[in-house]
Amino acid sequence: MSNSTSGAGESAGERLTLPPAYSGDDAMTHKIAFIGLGNMGGGMAANQAKAGHAVAAFDLSQAALDRAAAAGCAPVGSVAEAVKDADVIITMLPAGPHVLKVYSEQIIGAAPTSALLLDCSTIDVDTARKVAGLAKEAGYAFADAPVSGGTMAADAGTLAFMVGCDEPDFARIEAALEPMSRATFRAGDHGAGQAAKICNNMILGITMLGTCEAIGLAEKLGLDPVKMFDIVAKSSGQSWSTTTYYPWPGPVPTAPSNRNYEGGFATAMMLKDLKLAQDAAAKVGASTPLGAQTEALFQMFNGLGYGGRDFSAILQMLRGELDDLPKG
Repeated sequence: MSNSTSGAGESAGERLTLPPAYSGDDAMTHKIAFIGLGNMGGGMAANQAKAGHAVAAFDLSQAALDRAAAAGCAPVGSVAEAVKDADVIITMLPAGPHVLKVYSEQIIGAAPTSALLLDCSTIDVDTARKVAGLAKEAGYAFADAPVSGGTMAADAGTLAFMVGCDEPDFARIEAALEPMSRATFRAGDHGAGQAAKICNNMILGITMLGTCEAIGLAEKLGLDPVKMFDIVAKSSGQSWSTTTYYPWPGPVPTAPSNRNYEGGFATAMMLKDLKLAQDAAAKVGASTPLGAQTEALFQMFNGLGYGGRDFSAILQMLRGELDDLPKG
């Protein structure tokens, strides 16, 4: 399939330059193609529409398309239709094989070469670099730009983006991500965004597991887990897992622990990221014993049928209190 005439043949220096800010009375409207409208992508696409952009949204799920329409996006029937005249293309897909297939078969060659390609999925570093190579060979600017923050941040437009890209493209990328972001970092060249994401989430998995173990121990020692929060939140054991995402109900009202661990960051997704980290560690010969043990425990929890529950629900497995936790 040939490129669209819109922007075809332009050099990297001649590509569309996005404005530094996407909000306010003087903001320009851009055509955004958003592919993948799941728990994260749906909120992200909605924030692009909220910023005043024309968002062509595609997903295999009709329910996801309906939610996107209600949020101000324009549902379309195919990837090709979404990207045909897009200024920016954003993908949020389950895994590396999906990303490679969608870019190699449905985006590259179908989208105008002026389009900025941003993959926000969490995938392996090698696939991210392969897609970047295919995109660059075809004349596109591409970035791997995975996110941190979970579904609440996706809905609120307060995600943190870790970007792997060619340095001259970063200003355009940062502007394109602005409606969805509270912080955007250039981690390095292509693949560096994915490397940062899997290392960050390995830390998250380890600290959450440690937090849950400590809560379980505190409870057995007769310490109220709510009082423990008050102490740890202002002591050396403080972490994001404690102050922002405390796995015991009460102290952090927005945490999934107050919703019976519904929503948030699914155990299956945490397990996926931990596996990516362990696979990467094996390839480069890095020693990650805590990461390996954390992966094993989340694998156990997932295998018990709790892959759809927020990952902080592993507290209940460690406490031996799974009878009252719904599977899913």
